[in-house]
Amino acid sequence: MDGDTSTAGDTVTSVDAGVAAGVGGTVAAGWEPVAAEFAAFLAAELVPPEAQLAVVHQGRRVVDLWAGEDTGADTLSGVYSITKGAAHLVLALLVQDGAVELDRPVSAYWPEFTGDGKERLTVRELASHRAGLINAAEGFSYEELADDALVAARLARQKPYWEPGTAYGYHAYVIGALTGEVVRRATGRSIQEVYEERVRAPYGLDLYLGLPAGAADRWRPVLEPVPDPAGVAAPELPELMAVAFNTHREEPTDMIVFANHPEVLALGPASAGGVGSARGIAGMYAAAVGEVDGRAPLLTPETAAEFARPHTPGVDRVTPVLDHFGLGFERRPAVGPAAFGHSGAAGGLGFADPVTGTAYGYTRRRFRLPGGAAPENERLTAAVLKAARAAR
Repeated sequence: MDGDTSTAGDTVTSVDAGVAAGVGGTVAAGWEPVAAEFAAFLAAELVPPEAQLAVVHQGRRVVDLWAGEDTGADTLSGVYSITKGAAHLVLALLVQDGAVELDRPVSAYWPEFTGDGKERLTVRELASHRAGLINAAEGFSYEELADDALVAARLARQKPYWEPGTAYGYHAYVIGALTGEVVRRATGRSIQEVYEERVRAPYGLDLYLGLPAGAADRWRPVLEPVPDPAGVAAPELPELMAVAFNTHREEPTDMIVFANHPEVLALGPASAGGVGSARGIAGMYAAAVGEVDGRAPLLTPETAAEFARPHTPGVDRVTPVLDHFGLGFERRPAVGPAAFGHSGAAGGLGFADPVTGTAYGYTRRRFRLPGGAAPENERLTAAVLKAARAAR
């Protein structure tokens, strides 16, 4: 799907250079306001963010835009926690198949996952960030963070930061390793292998958990953020956030170094090590909830609803965000109660909205402080949803 810019019936138009100077790509008739919002935000940036935006509506790509000095339609870069969406789409498929049961203890699949209350934790609670295993006490090196099996083995021995199941907090660098170990024990295959076989390869998606050699020439690094013009230093992180983001070590993890690290690129750790494009992100979410290229949706409406519905009432103990998660996916209440997706630290975002049949993918290579979905996503999403509702 990533190579197909047609919209199966809609008129595709080039972006008006007078309105959107510096923007490449196409939009379908009725979606021009999305291009205008994209151009407006770019015009306000001091330094090019090297961004991409793709939207699929009812199985058709209707927005396909990019901008920057070194970013094109098929440029690949680190997408950070957008990776969690790919990982938990795999978990959703296995739950749908009956290979994994949400309300069974994790230890039923992974016997070493015991002690300090871990043996009582269910797969449902694990996927909703309730394990309390936000990191190892000593943290991890870049090479270790790239190795999901190593991370999982160490965390199985780690004392949780709270009693498992009693609270939730963002497992930033490790949730994919934990749910991935359940996948490995249930299927005999890594989460990366299942994703490649069942999701990425069948749809030709430019969203990889492990950058293949054949796509390496399209990879570009995540770039340093623009310094704060006021010279204000980043605030010190609260204790649990520092632990979760692996900055409590003597050599704290730098997110930009992490995304560009060769071991991370090669192995594609399932929490934050994916590499992709906006086309790939939107394509994955389109395939998750809608018919694409004659293929039925990957998820049934019941499975999609179960993974999207709220699982974490109250305040996240790490970030802190209110009512943060479904199962593995972040909730997107501004989009709608059925929507689900995940943001990425550089500012990107991906989501599916089954109600409007819309899938959204946005990337930016210029890291946006302080991290997470960049503010422009709010206006871009609003424009996308307005166009989607008008097109129904």
